[in-house]
Amino acid sequence: MKQEFAIVDIETAGGNPGDGGGITEVAIIVHDGQKILSSYQTLINPERIIPGFITGLTGIDNHMVSDSPTFGEVAEEIFEILKDRIFIAHNVGFDYTFIQKALEKTNINYKAPKLCTVRMSRKVFPGYKSYSLGRICEHLDIQISARHRAFGDAEATAYLFEKIYQKDAEAIFAMLKKNNGEAFLPPNIAKEKFNSLPEETGIYYFHDVNGKVIYVGKALNIKSRFKGHFSGNSKGKAKLDLKNEIHDISWELTGNEFLAYLLELHEIKRLWPKYNKSQKFISNTWGIIQYEDNAGFIRFQVSKVKSSQICLRKFESHSEAWKYLLEAVEKYELCPKLCGIQKANEACYDYLIKQCKGACCGQEDSLEYNARVQAFLNKNSEEEGTLIIKERGRSADEETALLFEKGMFIGYSFISKDEMIETPENLLDQIPKIKPFQESKYILRSFLPKLKLKDIFLVKEL
Repeated sequence: MKQEFAIVDIETAGGNPGDGGGITEVAIIVHDGQKILSSYQTLINPERIIPGFITGLTGIDNHMVSDSPTFGEVAEEIFEILKDRIFIAHNVGFDYTFIQKALEKTNINYKAPKLCTVRMSRKVFPGYKSYSLGRICEHLDIQISARHRAFGDAEATAYLFEKIYQKDAEAIFAMLKKNNGEAFLPPNIAKEKFNSLPEETGIYYFHDVNGKVIYVGKALNIKSRFKGHFSGNSKGKAKLDLKNEIHDISWELTGNEFLAYLLELHEIKRLWPKYNKSQKFISNTWGIIQYEDNAGFIRFQVSKVKSSQICLRKFESHSEAWKYLLEAVEKYELCPKLCGIQKANEACYDYLIKQCKGACCGQEDSLEYNARVQAFLNKNSEEEGTLIIKERGRSADEETALLFEKGMFIGYSFISKDEMIETPENLLDQIPKIKPFQESKYILRSFLPKLKLKDIFLVKEL
């Protein structure tokens, strides 16, 4: 029996495959590579409200599907058409996953070999800027009878497949061979592009069809991380959307993980890519506020930082600020009441158990107490000073100079090993400055324990 193909297009209510799909229309065209053998189409009641923007795109509204069958009512019929045929669609991962999950909801286990006409078009008709269904059909003079309706798009995909088959049938069957190593690739990323990815540490950017950055990531091995994005069993809507939208990849090598973390943060904050969730948020910054009371004691308070306030140190959360201040109370023998940690009318609890010297209740004068506070302030000032940290470079004869000011990342430069000598102050003018972000402080804190003391330089600007 000659191999047959089921060319599929669906419309949805904008849902996600895992929650039942919300399929509103299905069209299947059975093809043998030479001609159309049969076709099937039906509206589907998605058993949910169809949003207005979906109706605007497809023309399918709630009234149209109110008397249509649910997917469960036509599942057996759809499965019989798909069974033993190769599943084909334009951006196949989208249609295949919706159909597979919808069949699974009716206890039908469906798994089939599949082909993507985007990927096949790129291989057989190279050189076009866009391989969206509308664009490639325009290039190849294929008419679409009803754009964004299942049968119109399925029919256009069938004619496109026919042209691909006639020009290079071997390319189609080569893609069907097991373990060809390309199945995970997004439809608009060629194998040659994937092969060009470096197996080194750095950050990478995913671009859409217009070149806009839609995702930024970091990796110890960029090539391996890229493959990890699109391999495995995760079929979430965001992952499918990203897979379909990515048209190009670019990258920047960093030579070390520390800089990769810092640059990923910086680029997410600078570009706000649509598919980055973590680090995109604007945090409510907390801080330690310093003031002097009427008795001359230096006091502290953890609070949200207002733009007009000058604070000792900023934190991403109340708990982090609280923890930092608690450590200072213990290390420098400060009074918990004067640090805003304990509330008491007179003596703090620590004084009662002889762990406070009594600044809170007149048993210690301000000069003696403030001397210990000043030791804490001096230590904090050192940590918040200007640091240059030496890290690995991108090659054996190169190193990276990371510049921090007040705990925030403000620049970096790749330099030869001969330049990183005993006077790192000389590098200050050589390091280009970038916009600082508060969150880089937490990256610095997480990496400091991993660094060697000889690679950390406290410097003063000349």
